[in-house]
Amino acid sequence: MEEHRVEMERTSVKRDKKGSSAELKVGQQFPLTIKRLGINGEGVGYFKKKVVFVPGALPGEEVVVEATKVHPKFSEGRVKKVRKRSEHRVKPPCIIYEQCGGCQLQHLAYEEQLKGKRDIVIQSLERHTRFDIGKMDIRPTIGMENPWHYRNKSQFQLGLSKNGKMVAGLYGLDSHRLVPITECIVQHPATNKTTQTVKQVLEDFGISVYNERKRTGDVRTIVTRVGFETGEVQVVLVTSKEDLPRKELIAEEIKKRLPEVTSVIQNVNKAKTSVVFGDDTRLLAGNMVIQEFLGEVSFELSARAFFQLNPIQTVKLYDEVKKAAKLTGREKVVDAYCGVGTIGMWIADGAKEIRGMDVIKESIDDANQNAKKHGIENARYVTGTAEHWLPKWTKEGFRPDVVIVDPPRTGCDRTFLDTIRQVKPKRFVYVSCNPSTLAKDLQYLAKDYHVEYIQPVDMFPQTAHVESVVSLKLK
Repeated sequence: MEEHRVEMERTSVKRDKKGSSAELKVGQQFPLTIKRLGINGEGVGYFKKKVVFVPGALPGEEVVVEATKVHPKFSEGRVKKVRKRSEHRVKPPCIIYEQCGGCQLQHLAYEEQLKGKRDIVIQSLERHTRFDIGKMDIRPTIGMENPWHYRNKSQFQLGLSKNGKMVAGLYGLDSHRLVPITECIVQHPATNKTTQTVKQVLEDFGISVYNERKRTGDVRTIVTRVGFETGEVQVVLVTSKEDLPRKELIAEEIKKRLPEVTSVIQNVNKAKTSVVFGDDTRLLAGNMVIQEFLGEVSFELSARAFFQLNPIQTVKLYDEVKKAAKLTGREKVVDAYCGVGTIGMWIADGAKEIRGMDVIKESIDDANQNAKKHGIENARYVTGTAEHWLPKWTKEGFRPDVVIVDPPRTGCDRTFLDTIRQVKPKRFVYVSCNPSTLAKDLQYLAKDYHVEYIQPVDMFPQTAHVESVVSLKLK
């Protein structure tokens, strides 16, 4: 899923001090004991003191590996034979698990996945910080009761099978081959059903599939999103040009076959790119948005609005943010990188005042709208960066007691962290979706802030992703 992480992670593996005299060759087979799970869910072992990444191998297993790639600092290999199996190895329930690549850990029992994710956080701290990790409070990962069918959104590419039938699915692992998916078991059942029915409607109307190489054809991608609490479904047809033949009829037919669909949208993406959405979004039938609830708070979700993909775990995640903020009703809180204001609204009842900022104007409009709709009078949201607003507000006499940040995978901007060190809020709550960038940022803040605890949360069961909530206190 997150291929771009791989190189970043792997190149940061520390080089063996002495260097190894016997280099591995591609195709060479050798025995390996797997020590731990890597950041992408692969097994990690050491051959002649150099790290070897082996997808599909599990900690504690003894395997015979064939080298597939040899780099100066690490190697990659595939399992040829398992000599000693892990007692935690299970049969993946998904029939296309190995071809698809969307999940990385279905072959590992769920309780062990949770332990492995905590260990991924620890590995990142070992690699990127100088903390005494043995003394840190790194809590057990918060998991799900039912770690399946949790994703509220799917984005399936369209293609043609050998016999010319339309198929919807994902590109296979490290390839440009479309793997047809009729039922994804980490998706909410409504998204699976919707995708298959919409595909059938497009076929019935004789709609063509976009061909990337030739730049011909109509529809590129079917995106579906379901409101877990409301049951409303949104369908987005991503097309390669503005004109989609008989689009109104298609939209009506989708709604007729699927009465739960309350929003049918066309998004035009003419670019030669792997990015799913273009900038041009049009309503074909129903409403522009679908409704969703987190706890008591409702949200209107437009086609391109960011919303957490696992609503059940999001509630647990935001509760942890609230816990880490330690609010008493008297605090001034800043929600940096606030998006549509989800976190701010979740904690508003425990704070004196909430201010949030984001660089995307549409998100800020939504955030102010959401706050108004819920009668949250102590929250205001502005467009721009935290680096601009925090010093300005401090000068004006608004000094935050707590700053919360939930940045993208790249972590926090350095200038933002410098601003935090300058403004010095008493508490800093960091929500992270990438343990590596989190570890680097924590090290950067270490002069000024003490890490009270790290709480990993499993937002994406069966994958190697792990989210963390970190509670930091001013020294």
